[in-house]
Amino acid sequence: MSDIIHLLPDSIANQIAAGEVIQRPASVVKELMENAIDAGALRVQVIIKDAGRTLIQVIDDGKGMSETDARLAFERHATSKIDKADDLFSLRTMGFRGEALPSIVAVAQVEIKTRRPEDEIGTFISIAGSEIQEQSHVSTSVGTDIAVKNLFFNVPARRKFLKANATELRQIMICFQRIALVYPEIEFELFHNGAVVYSLKPSNLHQRIDAVMGKKMGAQLLEVKEENEVAKIYGFVGTPDSAKKKEAQTFFFVNGRYMNHSYFHKAVMTAYDRMLPADCRPNYFLYFDVDPATIDVNVHPTKTEIKFENENFIWSILQATVKETLGKFNILPPLSFDSGVKIINDFVPTSEIVEPKIRTNPNYNPFKQSSSRDFAAPLQKHIPNDWEKLYSSFENELEEIPQEQVTQLQLDIPSAKPKLFQFQKKYIVTSTEAGLMFIDQNRAHTRILYERNMRMMREKTSRSQTLLFPETMDLEPSLLPLLHCLNEDLRNVGFVLEEIDGGLEISAIPAELSANSAMDVLTKILNEEIDLDAENIRADIHEHIALTLAHTESVKNGTELSETEMNEIYKSLFLLENSSYTPDGKPIMTIVGIDEIERRF
Repeated sequence: MSDIIHLLPDSIANQIAAGEVIQRPASVVKELMENAIDAGALRVQVIIKDAGRTLIQVIDDGKGMSETDARLAFERHATSKIDKADDLFSLRTMGFRGEALPSIVAVAQVEIKTRRPEDEIGTFISIAGSEIQEQSHVSTSVGTDIAVKNLFFNVPARRKFLKANATELRQIMICFQRIALVYPEIEFELFHNGAVVYSLKPSNLHQRIDAVMGKKMGAQLLEVKEENEVAKIYGFVGTPDSAKKKEAQTFFFVNGRYMNHSYFHKAVMTAYDRMLPADCRPNYFLYFDVDPATIDVNVHPTKTEIKFENENFIWSILQATVKETLGKFNILPPLSFDSGVKIINDFVPTSEIVEPKIRTNPNYNPFKQSSSRDFAAPLQKHIPNDWEKLYSSFENELEEIPQEQVTQLQLDIPSAKPKLFQFQKKYIVTSTEAGLMFIDQNRAHTRILYERNMRMMREKTSRSQTLLFPETMDLEPSLLPLLHCLNEDLRNVGFVLEEIDGGLEISAIPAELSANSAMDVLTKILNEEIDLDAENIRADIHEHIALTLAHTESVKNGTELSETEMNEIYKSLFLLENSSYTPDGKPIMTIVGIDEIERRF
């Protein structure tokens, strides 16, 4: 029998490695920007076309590479950062494993131009699918210009699973933000399809946060600063009133590297204890400087999961520092017993306290009729002897229901004009031949409004109200691509928007919303990521807008409804094609059967 184990060719091995390192266009942007920073660049330009599918180009003014280094950089595990295993525990650079460039050239067509300051002429190399196509000398500026074209051109299955351009571009912007927020002294620029998305000049940290996230957020930040023998912690946390639900901006950085750390996030949340609603999170931008020997950044291919040697101690310091910051800026009310405030007790008894006496009538019998006061009579005279006649009208009313409606619902609907009542200010209840039907008023109304909004977008029949004074809203640059995708559909439900410098101007809103509600809806729509493939992105946008509007407009549980309002919800619900479930799959109604009711007796 012949041997069955063999070595993989380098091209296939690199493609396998690329599956871990290069997951999407944003992964390429991250690796190339980190290389530029490690090269000592003071200016980094990122040029994107078609959300990275067609082109990702990164130009820096760093120290560049020699001809030999440029060729060797594309070999697997070629690195200038480490020589021995111990170097892994003293890292101050972003990249170090020598996997990024080999992984990129394994799944893309790459061209690189690079020159060192001491060289008169630079080097040009063209590679596709790990194979060198051309190498020559070229006239170029000091630094490196690397262009990655047609990502995943030779791995069509990977390319097929890329998301819509709006989603992929947003991921690129998130990656760009994470790096730009760490290096405020470096100038960064980001272009997409020829348009400037970010142009960030060298600045201090607070100014960089303002430039990336908007000045409105910058005005709501409190400075954090703490230094001890284990770690230096600095940065900014948001005021409690600026906390958000899904769209909060939360960033941790350690030694200039972005990281995810749920344990440290819990420390921050603990510091805000009882100051935030349960479903809200504060904004924060927190930076840790620690001894590289006390952390391990080599536990995940993307290097965002990092282990700390002194994790529990840092947790305690972080929690105490954030809490102190909130108290220092009078976010927490000070509690002091040394303020010299005199507590005065104004109660001065003027006479002896006497226990009150309770008087009862031992002869009183509530079930005995009295000539002077008959308690049972008022109840009895309201109970009809022919109570069965109350239900006699149901037979006539059932005949009024369209036959196709009964078939569509597959339910026993009692009447086109049913007897309805509200229970617990949450359910609309009516009788059916099968038992009692309970309808969740909030879910029913959400379904009704969702279908109305979807119809308005399909038919382009929105109803708008023009604002007397247009509203303005700050907008992160990372949300601009999504806004461009949504603009037509937002107009179809009643929004009239215009992009202005640094934000949006809203001149008209859906007729059913107040100005404040409209702003909340727009914020939710723009900050909730739409994450489907390009083929279905339009349908997803429609559903996303329609459902967000419906959740905002729908009658809430706890609201008392009039008989007219209950009837309107009931009739509208059962005219829908799908009246049993909300758009997100929650049941709208249930029937408590007659058998169940009788069992309880």
